[in-house]
Parts: sequence; structure tokens; C-alpha cells
Amino acid sequence: MAMPVAREREHIQALSQLTLNPEASADAIRHIASLTPAERDALTSLADCNHVVVRGLQPVVDGGLKLNLPEVGQWAQGVIYKERARIQNALSRLEVICNELESSGCQTTVMKSLDHWPDLGNDLDLYTTADEHAVAKVMTEKFQAHIEPRSWGDRLANKWNFAVPGLPEAIEVHAKRLGQTGEHTALARRFVTRRVQKTVEGMTFYVPAPEERIIVATLQRMYRHFYFRVCDIVNTKNLVESGTLDYGELKRAADLGGIWPGVCSYLRIVCDYVKQYRGVGFALPDEVLAAAPFGGEKVFIKGRFLRVPIMPQGADLYTRQVTSAAFRGDVPATFRLTLLPPLASAAAVAFKFTGSDKGIW
Repeated sequence: MAMPVAREREHIQALSQLTLNPEASADAIRHIASLTPAERDALTSLADCNHVVVRGLQPVVDGGLKLNLPEVGQWAQGVIYKERARIQNALSRLEVICNELESSGCQTTVMKSLDHWPDLGNDLDLYTTADEHAVAKVMTEKFQAHIEPRSWGDRLANKWNFAVPGLPEAIEVHAKRLGQTGEHTALARRFVTRRVQKTVEGMTFYVPAPEERIIVATLQRMYRHFYFRVCDIVNTKNLVESGTLDYGELKRAADLGGIWPGVCSYLRIVCDYVKQYRGVGFALPDEVLAAAPFGGEKVFIKGRFLRVPIMPQGADLYTRQVTSAAFRGDVPATFRLTLLPPLASAAAVAFKFTGSDKGIW
């Protein structure tokens, strides 16, 4: 049974308050305390698909006692305990897989998944500059992985999904290309040439540099899915406020793919949404604000996420990207991008009649 729209909105607002301003989350904690067991299960599911189970419920553990609501704190602690067990298993398996790929000559970067720490995504995303067949050989021979069926979108993007025995999360590998039609190659290489190390729970992984973390989030949210998860807001807020983001370098990277307007709108949306729950956003350079076609005023809650309108905002960003690729003389990228509208139409039709667009995307 679908969750009532009003209840879904309340849950997302509660999770946003808990993750963006936990010190002022008493109302959100009381909201969760008032829920029935079934409603709490629905909220947990929503937190899971927004990748904020740990970050969203830890303030409930901490605040439950202060508000004389020990039962809801104990409930939240149980959910977190179960989630941390899943995460520990995923990380330990991911470390072995990444090390084996590296030792086999497949340079690999963990994208997106570790940005959510102390949470973790439901897929484990990797980018590699290696030949995809070399990656497949390692995954199938060393880990007995099964290669999942590939859609037309997967083939265009040169994306491979591997199911590894004993690992509930899929390993999703992007080989040599990024973008929904695999249009980015020069931009994609930066994910390996500029990668840095990140250590979590005593395990060390290669991850994208801060600028590429913003790039991949923008590609996913502004040029593919057209929705934000709560984790995207929290991750980006933390990254911007860490002071490690070089906006000049970010623009150079974005210009390689013709997505600077999308990057700027992405940052504006995050800043505006943070301000909504914290009372104050964060500082963005004037050139970012000036280049953003729109911001958080266009975002609305629907279908478990924070939605960005496809028309006209998403379509405008797509047109700018195609125009930029054509102006640069990047014929392969231009051709690939022109395939997007018919693929998107086919996916919409497939979803209408079958409830799934997997064969397309």
C-alpha cells in the first residue's frame, strides 16, 4: 500500500530536520514517537532509500532520553544496530574486491557509496579506466560474481552490474565512461587521475577528489534522475562546509562536460534546502550563484524524494549540454546525447505498461 502523500512529506521533513539540524529536532523525534509500528517501518524504508538510516536515527537515540521518550530511542538504536551490521559486511567485501581489481591492473575509484558515511548506499558504485572485460574476468573468476542483464542504457553508459555471493548489494562498475549515455570520457578520467584515499573502519579506499564528488552527484541528480535524496543534501553540505572544495577546479571539470549550469543549480538547491531547515545556508561564490539557472524554489517532495522538474528545468540543462558538446566539436558525445530523448520516451512507455523501465535504463 502506497504511503499517504501527507505522511510521506512529514517523514521526509522529519529526516531532513534530524540530519541537517539535529540540535533542533525535538518535533521530529516526537513525530517518530507518535507513529505506529507499521508507520515506523515505512519511515525506516524511506530513510533507507534516502541513505540516512544512521544519520537520521542517531539523533533520535540521543534525543529520546532528553525528551523522556526512551522507547523511541531504543527502537532507533535497534534499527541502527542492524544497519551497521549490513554496512560492515558490505565494506569488508568491497575492500577485498577493490584491492583485487587494483592488483590486477584495474585502477578503481569508489564513487558515491562512501560519500554517505556513516551510512552506505544500497549499491556499491565503482569507476575504472580499465577495460571492462578485464574487470569482468576479475569479478567472475576471483569472486564468482554473476553479471546481471544489461539494459540499452547500461550498454551506452558502459555500466556493468555484478551480483557477488554473500553480498546483498550489487557492485556497479562504470568502465571508461560516465553520464547517462556514456557521453563523458575526458571528464570521467579525472575520477582516477585525481582520486584520493579515504579510510573508514580501518579500511582504505580510493574515492574521487572533492570536485569530482560534486560532478558525479550533479550528473546523477540534475541530468539523470531529476530528484534529490536527503543524503545528497547532507553529503554536499558537509563537503562544502569542509572547505576542501576548489571552485576553480570544479568549473574546469564541469566545463569539460558542458555541465557548469547544472553544477551551479545543484549547489544552489542544496544551499537553499539547508537554509530551510537550519535557518542559514552556506556561502557560495558569486559566479556560482550567477550561473545557476534555478535553485531550491523549484524543488518539491513527491514519490519518496525531492523532485526537480523535468520541464522546463531539466530539459533546459540537457539542451545546454548538447549545445556545449556540439560547440566543442565532440561528435561522439553529441551523438550519444541525441539518443537520450527516444530512450527516455521508451522508458516512460515501458514503465506505464509494465511498471518497470529496467529493459531501457
